[in-house]
Amino acid sequence: MKAVRFFGHKDVRVVNDLEKPVPKGDEVLLKIGGAGVCHSDLHIIDEGTVVGTVFTLGHENAGWIEEIGENVEGYKKGDAVLVYGPWGCGHCKPCQQSKENYCDHQSEQAYGGGLGLDGGMSEYMLVPSSRLLVPIFDLDPVIAAPLTDAALTPYSAIKRSLPKLMADEYVVVIGVGGLGHVALQILREISGAEIIACDVTEEKLAFAKELGAAFTINSKDADAAEQIQKITGIKKAKVVIDFVGATSTIDLGTKVVSLDGDLTIVGLGAGHYQYSMNVLPFGVSMTNPYWGSRTELMEVVGLARQKKIHIEIEKHKLDDANEVYERMRQGKIKGRAVLVP
Repeated sequence: MKAVRFFGHKDVRVVNDLEKPVPKGDEVLLKIGGAGVCHSDLHIIDEGTVVGTVFTLGHENAGWIEEIGENVEGYKKGDAVLVYGPWGCGHCKPCQQSKENYCDHQSEQAYGGGLGLDGGMSEYMLVPSSRLLVPIFDLDPVIAAPLTDAALTPYSAIKRSLPKLMADEYVVVIGVGGLGHVALQILREISGAEIIACDVTEEKLAFAKELGAAFTINSKDADAAEQIQKITGIKKAKVVIDFVGATSTIDLGTKVVSLDGDLTIVGLGAGHYQYSMNVLPFGVSMTNPYWGSRTELMEVVGLARQKKIHIEIEKHKLDDANEVYERMRQGKIKGRAVLVP
């Protein structure tokens, strides 16, 4: 069985010698249709955020059920499904609320398939429990795979602030990449707020306009905050969602978020923020959400089936994994890359 394996710091290899797993109990074996390539993979590969273990990469996975364990109910061979990414214990209170992304035991275990355990950049993937599957019905697994993160993560972040995203407010989206370009579509469909998109290239800013942004600002501009405030006026932006997470973008967010607003930092850009009572407006909630719940992934599937969101993808073979990662390092991926076995 062919798979893209992580062997340690900056060591990713495509292997051909893995045995095809056999599911038992509540396990499910998937024939992978597509596995999304995420910038989070680079944190594992280049920065060593997961150490001391060898595993198959890929945490955005979709495919068709190939085999089921003897205890699996409600699924059959051929069903098209997504794999919910964050794997919790399944028993604690957050897990029982469908929030395995905030499992009480997260610090004691791997985060999920492709994040310490075998993921989906392979011909087949063994899913440890059928509770981690979400049906996609008539959606193509190749196109649907990135919904598990590139759509779920921004959807969950936006949903937190939905009561504040009224038609008389502004929302700023920083970073129009794999997650940000989906966030723009979600905001367009489920909120009334006017959208201001920020990025550092004219190509992505033009893309943001296509996806529903009313205004675009190049965040490299020294006066980016002033440009945004000319649009919002004295009230500033009620919600700022940062899909970069660098010190510079966090700083930009603090300058343009309104009183009693939300500053949500999704990106893993290793940025720093020095809190000061005189800088952050009163009432602001600064949060760093992680992924989303399984029930929210079901809602994301609903948006995709209604054709309200679409993830821009480019398809690649498993053998091209290292080339794709290098293009991602250089910022040359538009939307999301998907590896197709």
